[in-house]
Amino acid sequence: MPTKKTIKDYSASSAEPATRSEIQKGIQTRRQRRNLFPLAALVGLGAGLVSAFFSTFIEAADKLRNTLIIWSTQYPEWGWIFPVLFGAMGAGVSVFIVRRYAPETSGSGIPHIEAVMNRLRTLKWSRVLPVKFISGILSIGSGLALGREGPTVQMGGAVGKAVSTFFKVKPREQRTLIGAGAGAGLAAAFNAPLSGVMFVLEEIQRDFHPLVFGAVFLAAAIADIVVRYFSGGRMSFMVPNYPALSIASLPFFVLLGFVAGLLGVLYNRSLIGTLNLFDLFKGKKKLGVAAFIGAVTGLVGWFSPIAIGSGHALSEVVLAGNFAFFSIPLFFVFRFFLATTSYSTGASGGIFSPLLSLGALLGFAVGYASQYVAPSIVTEPAVFAVVGMAAYFCAIVRAPLTGVALIVEMTGSYQQMLPLLVSCFCAYAVAETMNNLPIYETLLERDLDRDGSGLNLTEPILFDFEIEEGSLFSGKKISDLGLPSGCLLVRYVLDGKEHVPMADTFLEDHMRITAIIAPEAEESITMIRKGCHKNDEGLGYK
Repeated sequence: MPTKKTIKDYSASSAEPATRSEIQKGIQTRRQRRNLFPLAALVGLGAGLVSAFFSTFIEAADKLRNTLIIWSTQYPEWGWIFPVLFGAMGAGVSVFIVRRYAPETSGSGIPHIEAVMNRLRTLKWSRVLPVKFISGILSIGSGLALGREGPTVQMGGAVGKAVSTFFKVKPREQRTLIGAGAGAGLAAAFNAPLSGVMFVLEEIQRDFHPLVFGAVFLAAAIADIVVRYFSGGRMSFMVPNYPALSIASLPFFVLLGFVAGLLGVLYNRSLIGTLNLFDLFKGKKKLGVAAFIGAVTGLVGWFSPIAIGSGHALSEVVLAGNFAFFSIPLFFVFRFFLATTSYSTGASGGIFSPLLSLGALLGFAVGYASQYVAPSIVTEPAVFAVVGMAAYFCAIVRAPLTGVALIVEMTGSYQQMLPLLVSCFCAYAVAETMNNLPIYETLLERDLDRDGSGLNLTEPILFDFEIEEGSLFSGKKISDLGLPSGCLLVRYVLDGKEHVPMADTFLEDHMRITAIIAPEAEESITMIRKGCHKNDEGLGYK
């Protein structure tokens, strides 16, 4: 009969010499790092160059648009026609190019990259790169409320795919390079390398393997160096060096997080609702609607140029505290409407910059109100604008570490770390409590539901799923799920321990399951995915 081991016994056994297989595995991992890191550096270089040129062309388009608006205001009777035509043509042509040549480049492109990383989509880099580049310049330059970070993430991923294809790396390493390119794209867009790394680990790949971390870290750092070489190394936002407020101000930042969480959920639901509404228009009608949104944007820009575009200029004005309080509701409502409708047209462009400007407006409003209530505690309301950007980002994207790191890197407001953490946590908690999925996960779910799983499997593959609390699979036995032939659950992880599932194993909340799926059973991917998510109902499960 075996004796019970003590802590000392376990400590001693852990110091035993490694087996031959463990040594070989370690050697193989080191070889993979040595072979993959130079390619990751090449991906970072390529993503940085693409982002630098993309930003240059967008800045030129913005300057052209603003010059046109200034010139047209000299003719009050008919000058508005020119910005209207400029906006309509830019939006319409952008959507036409996307729909005609590469539909996967619609919107930010981040959900597409996530689908690629989960082997739900393929990435055809040779068409994604040029289409995203050109259509992104047209849509963002026309004045639509879209940002350049989504396109740089997708184009960065395309660079990773191009490098991996050229050097013929293995599928797993290929996904690592695609993820590294995506992180490099975000790092380059905002001059924020740490945020690029965090975004990949939190949102895109969710893999903390040392090989993945090292590749993403290297690519993001090199991409940032490249962009800083061309841009002069300036921060994304020029923010005054606001002092940290006292601890007594933290309840007001809790309030900010609560409001950001509520309005973040409203943003997510509004965006999906607007997308569903725009889907009612087919073919050329969709191009007409996109041109109409671009025309409306151009008309608004004729009256107030700062109200349109990505929102970067608006954010800087708010962050500097140079914004009238009575104008905040008007600008917030209009920017909210413009952000959702611009994205719903299907034009290329991201949501990061527009939602950051909304967060700045929201934070500034809460800061003003807080100063009115407690002027001795809240001495600078513009500090709330800085924190509001992170809180609103966190409520919508649900990536708190990325949100905090992003705002700190973009603004240099390191002294606001505690308020950032407090507001982001509260915003995150409110959004989670309301059972609202993160925006990119929601967009991916919507995309997959529209045309099935989007797969064309030629061999069995593995997929990982997590049982969410309140989902249809929660509390059910595996034998009662009705999984089709060719779909087999081979592993589950609970409380950090791996187990082999049996027919009578009950699925529990937060359990991670791994399924092996044959080509003839690819429809089971949609079935399991919906069964694991708490918001999916009416799927026929009893």
